Amino acid sequence: MDKIQLWVHHLLETCGLEGDSVAYISHAVLVVIAILLAVLAGLLCRRILVPIVLRLTKKTGVRWDDVIFNRKVLLSACSIVPAIVIWLLLPWTFYDFPTVHEVLTRLTAIYITVMAVRTLIVFADSFKLLEDGPRTAHQQYLYSICGVMKIIVIFVAVIVVVAIIIDKDPTTLFAGLGAASAILMLAFQDTIKGLVAGIRLTNNDMIHIGDWVTVPTAGANGRVEEISLTTVKIRNFDNTIITVTPQTLVDGSFQNWLGMEQREGRKQVRQIYFDFRSIAIDDDGVANITKFRQHIEQWLQKNPKVISEKPVLVRQAEATQAGCCVEFMFWLRSQAAIDYEHDTSEIMEYIYGACAKYGLRIYQQFPGQ
Repeated sequence: MDKIQLWVHHLLETCGLEGDSVAYISHAVLVVIAILLAVLAGLLCRRILVPIVLRLTKKTGVRWDDVIFNRKVLLSACSIVPAIVIWLLLPWTFYDFPTVHEVLTRLTAIYITVMAVRTLIVFADSFKLLEDGPRTAHQQYLYSICGVMKIIVIFVAVIVVVAIIIDKDPTTLFAGLGAASAILMLAFQDTIKGLVAGIRLTNNDMIHIGDWVTVPTAGANGRVEEISLTTVKIRNFDNTIITVTPQTLVDGSFQNWLGMEQREGRKQVRQIYFDFRSIAIDDDGVANITKFRQHIEQWLQKNPKVISEKPVLVRQAEATQAGCCVEFMFWLRSQAAIDYEHDTSEIMEYIYGACAKYGLRIYQQFPGQ
């Protein structure tokens, strides 16, 4: 850079310039050269280095490097390069203007700090692209740690930026934060609780992205779309989104339908109450309700919508003031919510219709009774 300075001075003097104008024009030319070098460095990174890295990662047999070193991460890192070039060239560019040099050096250092934090955040977020299906416990644990690391990185960056502005050693500011640890714990208590709750959820393999869960206390019944340190987003089947905290899931209770979806069939248990006055014995000494139970049980076993390999039971349950109770237990093949409801409705409608054939009356309480 010293040679460039001498060359610029010599060029200006050759052009007939002298006095203070040489110094000002020399600085202006050096600024333009520094900007051009910074732009050139950025272009080289974007147009040459980034494509080379992307090609190398595609040639490997693993997927993690394609995701972690994706284009977004590399371009974010490339945005730091021009600032580094400017920061290195500032001492030679504004050597006669110490105040301007000091101000620009601090601004450049702040920009480099902010962009470095941005690159680290983008890098951490890239781990989400590794998901091919439901998030595993190990993945969720890693994402929870990444979430904490992002908060720590942002916190450290704020301290560094403040130190640059006031021209202090960052370690001095960090040392002074010991007395304010209680305030920091209070400010980040939700994050800390969320981290602990998230670790408990993942270590016990209680919830994943894509799981169908029901949280009665929050009115949530749908698919888990996002799990973070402080929130779990659940999209209900009416497309409304319910947000609950991991702490709520750990401290309270929720229902995860993953086990049902991973196995064949969904269990259904229904009850019908019959009027005792409609129960009678035929000539063979068999009650009509007995014939009804046997018929429905055989019909359910032959029904293609029912899993015959699983228990199918039509039994006499405990009678109440509402009448004689008959309970129907069977497993439906359909697991999708709409198909499941339709199949259940069709089966129960047939059962209701078959009652009259055996002279049975379903108990029904009329208004005023």
